[in-house]
Amino acid sequence: MKPRASALMIVLTALPLSLAAQATGTMAAAAAPSPNPISDALRAWEQRSARNLIAAAEAMPADKYNYRPTPAQMSFAQIQVHLANEGNDVLCGKTAGVEPPKRVAVDTTATKEQLVARLRETFQFCEQAFAKMDDSKLGESVSMFGMTLSRATAVLITVGDWADHYSQQANYLRLNNILPPTAQRRTGM
Repeated sequence: MKPRASALMIVLTALPLSLAAQATGTMAAAAAPSPNPISDALRAWEQRSARNLIAAAEAMPADKYNYRPTPAQMSFAQIQVHLANEGNDVLCGKTAGVEPPKRVAVDTTATKEQLVARLRETFQFCEQAFAKMDDSKLGESVSMFGMTLSRATAVLITVGDWADHYSQQANYLRLNNILPPTAQRRTGM
C-alpha cells in the first residue's frame, strides 16, 4: 500500500473512535448525575411511550379499529380502551401517588378520534403525575390490581405495560401493511 493510502486508512479508522470519545466526554461532562435517576427515566419513557402509542393509534385507519389477529386477542380499539380506562390513569396515579382523574369510561363504540383524544388526555395526566415524582418514595407500598407492591415495582409495571401495548399495536399495524411509528425512517438526523 502506498504511504498516502496507508495514512488515509489510519485516519479513517481512528476518526470514528476519536469522535465517539469526544462525544462521550462531552455528554459525561454536561450531564451531572441525577439525584432521581429512576423518576427521570420514567418521565423520559413516558414521553417516548406517549409519542409512540399515540402515533400508532393515529396510524391505524378508523375502519381497521375492530381488527384483531385472532378471536382470542384484543381488537385494536380494545387496546386503546384498555389504556384509556384502566391503563394510564390507574398506573400513573398509583405509581406517582396521586389521585387519577374521574373520567367517563369509553368503550369500543367510540370513534377513532375520540379514542386518540382520550389516549392523549391520559398521557397528559401521566406527565403531570410524574412531574414532581422523586426516587425517595420508591420503597413505599402501593395497592394496585389487588396486590401490594413497592412504588418501584409499579414503575416497572407501568413501563412494561406501555411496551406490551405498543408491541401489540405495532404488530397489528404490520399485519395491515402499515409501518409502525418506530420503524419509519426518521428525517432531519
